[in-house]
Amino acid sequence: MNYVQLEKLGEGTYATVYKGRSRTTNEIVALKEIHLDAEEGTPSTAIREISLMKELKHVNIVRLYDVIHTETKLVLIFEYCERDLKKYMDAHGDRGALDPSTVRSFMYQLLKGTAFCHENRVLHRDLKPQNLLINRKGELKLGDFGLARAFGVPVNTFSNEVVTLWYRAPDVLLGSRTYSTSIDVWSCGCIFAEMITGVPLFRGRDNQDQLLHIMRIIGTPDDRVIRKIISESKADSNQAPQKQYPRYPKIPFQQVIPKATPQAIDLLERLLQFDPAKRISAAEALNHPYFTTGSVPYPIPPAGAMAPPTYTYPHPHQQPGQQPPQQQQAHDPQAQAQAHAAYLAQQGMTQNMYPAPAPAQAQGMTIPQQHQFMPQYAQQYPAGTR
Repeated sequence: MNYVQLEKLGEGTYATVYKGRSRTTNEIVALKEIHLDAEEGTPSTAIREISLMKELKHVNIVRLYDVIHTETKLVLIFEYCERDLKKYMDAHGDRGALDPSTVRSFMYQLLKGTAFCHENRVLHRDLKPQNLLINRKGELKLGDFGLARAFGVPVNTFSNEVVTLWYRAPDVLLGSRTYSTSIDVWSCGCIFAEMITGVPLFRGRDNQDQLLHIMRIIGTPDDRVIRKIISESKADSNQAPQKQYPRYPKIPFQQVIPKATPQAIDLLERLLQFDPAKRISAAEALNHPYFTTGSVPYPIPPAGAMAPPTYTYPHPHQQPGQQPPQQQQAHDPQAQAQAHAAYLAQQGMTQNMYPAPAPAQAQGMTIPQQHQFMPQYAQQYPAGTR
């Protein structure tokens, strides 16, 4: 094998993850080792993950570099990220809550990666902080595509046992099997609120309790909405009468998340719509004023901490000439290099220790495989447990 196994980082549902190093490039990678059963063969989750991730090449999606297949095991070679979003929040947040500029950067990157999946007709189906990875440059990447599925037309019938409970959309909780991209959008909304407050927004014990937690905050929807969702579950039409839910009034998000700005609240409202047909799409969310207006300065982290997020706003979908002067310099390679050099000087680092991101990365292009990594950034790699 062209990779050296260094240390065990964690265990997931069907795999063990190791830190590794390429013998040819010395690049640090993550080795996801899947032991094969002689009778059952390769797990369907692994086949699904490989087939989808080979096609999904984007700066906000973890890169699958290689697949090594032997008689006894399957090894997936991924780019290495220092920690997941949950660990980042624990380490850098105020009791888990991140500062506004970091929330905005991570949310933008989450939506960029999710929108790219949806544009390529892929549902992630398990978005949660533990499955979002952060590298030392402050880039957020979608990981763990073991539950992901390709979708097409006509709409397929999917399993409703997807998405970790606290991030599961109400239509999935009600048994819908004809869901689409809107279930990932709901998960994005839950993660957004959690980054602002430091704690999960809806924390149910089971499907029904989770549904009640959601209704207590966003209100009990009209019976017609619930009937429509249940009718899409493909269940027997002669089943027992529809369950009656308590009539909870909606609580304004401003009361639930007092630290959020009005623009953040408006985006959250659009992401967390009970009716999936009314949820904003990930691509539409990127155009929201939360990202395209105002300016929140990025904090300078202490020496040895991760670099500040590199994304700037307005987002890159804007037409030429629409960017204000201060944003134009973010796309000027010379200005970007000068700003990066100034940051390194302040932190007592050298350019070779901490290479600047290539301009192409900020435009959503794939990242080069030849990264340089600093040993002190090595944190526990998430096992992707569900």
